Amino acid sequence: MNTSTWPELLVVDVEGNGANPPDLVEVAALPIRQGQPDTSTAGAWLIRPPVPVTPFAARIHGLTNAVLADERTWDVVAPDVAKLLGESWICAHNAHVDYRVLGQHLPFWRPAGVIDTLRLAKATWPGLPSYNLDALIAHAGLDLTQAPAQRHRATFDAYATSSLFLALADSYPTWEALIAAAVPPGMPGAPKPEPEDTLF
Repeated sequence: MNTSTWPELLVVDVEGNGANPPDLVEVAALPIRQGQPDTSTAGAWLIRPPVPVTPFAARIHGLTNAVLADERTWDVVAPDVAKLLGESWICAHNAHVDYRVLGQHLPFWRPAGVIDTLRLAKATWPGLPSYNLDALIAHAGLDLTQAPAQRHRATFDAYATSSLFLALADSYPTWEALIAAAVPPGMPGAPKPEPEDTLF
């Protein structure tokens, strides 16, 4: 596929404090440009949440209350996040989660479209025993030696998801075919259903 025809696209990942609904503790947004993740213009933010990080969440991503103690709060970080996201397309693994959490924190933001690599992987590689990110990284044989941080940090997961997305996109001849498989119904950017023929 000719990636030069793609609209502006950022791969996003968020980490939370374990509350329900979660407060953000890390956000990463990684642009895809010329068919490659562009780490030089990526955004990554650590955030001190208003409610302490739970021990369970800290064990997953390693972002403890001590690590976040001197970071900025969301109200300070939010304008920078909103500026980078703009009205671009976003991509994430199990995207409804990241989209919902970001939307709760940025109530006036709406992306042009939402690509879900989980949905895209199921359409592209049917019959796999698992579609979690680790299983798909292994299935695709992705080289993540250049990924920042480590698994379950937003920066690493955004890089891994961008690599997965690019591997999946190779199976589609056009952007339109790609988004038909990748955008969940009801999400921004979902193709409009064809009108049914009406008999008079």
